[in-house]
Amino acid sequence: MKLLTSPNANQKIAKGLKYDHATYILHLAPSTLSGVMDTCPMASEGCKQACLNTAGRGGIYKKGEFSNVIQDARIRKTKLFHSDKVEFFKLLIADIKLAQKQTAKSGKQLSIRLNGTSDIVWEKYRIVETGETIFSTFPDVQFYDYTKIPKRVAPSNYHLTFSNADGNLLNVIKAITADMNIAVVFRGALPSTWRGLPVISGDDSDLRFLDLPNHIIGLTAKGKAKQDTSGFVV
Repeated sequence: MKLLTSPNANQKIAKGLKYDHATYILHLAPSTLSGVMDTCPMASEGCKQACLNTAGRGGIYKKGEFSNVIQDARIRKTKLFHSDKVEFFKLLIADIKLAQKQTAKSGKQLSIRLNGTSDIVWEKYRIVETGETIFSTFPDVQFYDYTKIPKRVAPSNYHLTFSNADGNLLNVIKAITADMNIAVVFRGALPSTWRGLPVISGDDSDLRFLDLPNHIIGLTAKGKAKQDTSGFVV
């Protein structure tokens, strides 16, 4: 089973190629969709409704069907992670090593996003055979993610951007106090500031580890988010 999706297979991720970065992304089944675990423990109702899990080919179903090969694959990966972490991390390590070889040939810089459609605290998981985390196993690889989980302590090669959502304002304020950048989905044109911090566009690429510190990362509402009434979209 292949776990990571290549840079060209995701429209937002592919934008990083023009900046000479190749991002490989892991897509698991979001929230409780897998039926075996909750991969997004802090997901708000607005977040669930606007989830990008069904964006692009992930949301294309044959008439009369309610799933497709992409959704089935995400559920299989999630079930493997839940039931057999030894095998899961073996596959993940193999995929990252292959990505290193591919990016070395292309001259791009490698980055890995583990929470494409999930919010798992990866830094707490240890690889059984070595006792290392995935981050210490690949200390020269840049990892990054968005998260709604407060008080995470990420290693130096794992960049986290906190995500604003309906109902998590207190955690957003705490994240700002901790000097984290905040991703905010806006309706219409991006404002110049939000909560006293300058807003920069996050739509040009997904390379959040390149963003200036102490900024709001503005994202324009897309797909289902355009119809949001929960407060998820600002």
